[in-house]
Amino acid sequence: MTRPQPETRERFMKAIAERVPSAAVEEAHFFQPIRQGGVESGVAVIAAREAMPAASAAAENVPGAPATGHARLAVYTAQYRLTLKGPDRGKWEFSIQAEADAPLLTVDAVVRGVQRRSGDAEDPVRLSGDDVRDVVPPPPPAVAEAALPPSEAAGTMG
Repeated sequence: MTRPQPETRERFMKAIAERVPSAAVEEAHFFQPIRQGGVESGVAVIAAREAMPAASAAAENVPGAPATGHARLAVYTAQYRLTLKGPDRGKWEFSIQAEADAPLLTVDAVVRGVQRRSGDAEDPVRLSGDDVRDVVPPPPPAVAEAALPPSEAAGTMG
């Protein structure tokens, strides 16, 4: 097992954020990367909020679900492979897959299971959603006037 280079971890987090908005991330668990034969590979488990329409929440009898819907957590597994040596040096492969919907407590059990199966003696690095957003901030919210036609936007100033 090796410690990831900060730029590799950041690249991994940015790749994840392209598919799962960082604003939705509740927590992320990054397992120690493995270097083997000139290739480094890494795995992360991400728990992210997903909005559920109110009708679905009511149909599922979710206690305490507000009328506008509630948040549920989607659990994703992300993987990367980075070629460190040889003619393909620098080649980056990335994949992410939604695995399940689960409460946050279940995510911890999933992480422990992955750790046990991988034989990794070290605990994965756990980042809160805020920690993830420190590295990969969410895009700024769209300004309402930007969506208006130029003539209407001009009329609002003044």
